[in-house]
Amino acid sequence: MRDLAALPDLKLALVQTSMHWQDTAANHEHFSALLEQAQGADLIILPEMFTTGYSMDAVALAEPEDGVTRQWMLNQAKKLNAVVTGSLIVRTSDGSYRNRLYWARPDGTHASYDKRHLFRMAGEHKHYSGGERRVLLEVKGWHVRPLICYDLRFPVWSRDPYDTDLLIYVASWPKARRDAWNRLLPARAIENLCYVAAVNRVGMDGKGYPYSGDSQVLDFQGETLCAAQEEDGVFLTTLTGAALATYRQRFPAYQDADAFELKF
Repeated sequence: MRDLAALPDLKLALVQTSMHWQDTAANHEHFSALLEQAQGADLIILPEMFTTGYSMDAVALAEPEDGVTRQWMLNQAKKLNAVVTGSLIVRTSDGSYRNRLYWARPDGTHASYDKRHLFRMAGEHKHYSGGERRVLLEVKGWHVRPLICYDLRFPVWSRDPYDTDLLIYVASWPKARRDAWNRLLPARAIENLCYVAAVNRVGMDGKGYPYSGDSQVLDFQGETLCAAQEEDGVFLTTLTGAALATYRQRFPAYQDADAFELKF
């Protein structure tokens, strides 16, 4: 079993901002400038579909799996010596379209996660294919599970009380449902006995929907460590493994968790 108390501090940078509607080049320029403020972070988290805004125009906007944004993320990761993560629209080699999160590392390697739960109220399931697997990634010894927006509403998909230190959610979660966002995030932290970092956007999208942000970092009791509210900018916070280890030793609810298997 890993010694969580021995984990080095993990510095997070949450990038909460508006974006240019369906304009990848403009968003690359916009986020490049913002990421200058994330110097010193170990993990930099961008919103869902950060190159285009949350769009169903997959055919027109999709990039190939090895497209310009993946390379942009890898370049930023190397420049900042940090993992850079966020989702975008991707066309896969089999011809399907995915809402894909890339995890770009400073050493030039990457991993990915495809959004499992597609937001049918916006018709996302008609334009994209859902992911088939969960992913557990690592940075500085920390185990991180990345998820995307609507995934937040499905606790079984997030559930892992044994080995996840940090859950991250990248989102384009509209202002009309901000109460659900702010209630579900603490629940995921509490039930999984882990940290949660969630990054949403602000501003208005090209269809006139407003976003309130509410990007935040929560500890394993659902207590707020960082709250961006509706501000535009980069928000920094630091996680400690010792605090997580102490709490899990004092309150080992994971030992009574139900065993289950996910079927596809």
